[in-house]
Amino acid sequence: MNAQTRRAQIAGPAGEVECAIDEPAAAPVGVAVVCHPHPLFGGTLDNKVVQTLARAFVQQGLRCVRFNFRGIGRSQGQWDEGRGEVDDALAVVAAHRDAALPLVLAGFSFGGYVAASAAARLADDAKAARLVLIAPATQNFPTPIVPPDTLVVHGELDDVVPLQATLD
Repeated sequence: MNAQTRRAQIAGPAGEVECAIDEPAAAPVGVAVVCHPHPLFGGTLDNKVVQTLARAFVQQGLRCVRFNFRGIGRSQGQWDEGRGEVDDALAVVAAHRDAALPLVLAGFSFGGYVAASAAARLADDAKAARLVLIAPATQNFPTPIVPPDTLVVHGELDDVVPLQATLD
């Protein structure tokens, strides 16, 4: 994303998970974890929408962590039909979360499904302060009901997932 992006590996449920961490100019006011699109269709932590989300979070003062799902880039393991990828996201949250700062979970397409599913699995006393979903893959994966203050951006002419599927 930028010259200051720090790469790191964390322990995940299927082996190491590759992360890219971007810091704001001042002390962070929160931590954002961003999930990428479907890994079997070219999705990675370097996806342009994922990078745009990361840039926006950093500009708002949040530390942003993007990561590759299992089997992508330097992340170990293999595709697990969404189940293990949610576990990967939770491992990244656990490794990078700062209990003193609000957590934002975000995702694009398949990553939106993963972010929403991970948010639903967080303990009540550790819920994300905000959920941001960009064109979530609601038609293709069993996405849970999200909090009413979730930010959802979905094009009305999306040719992969119809807007109505997300509204439903």
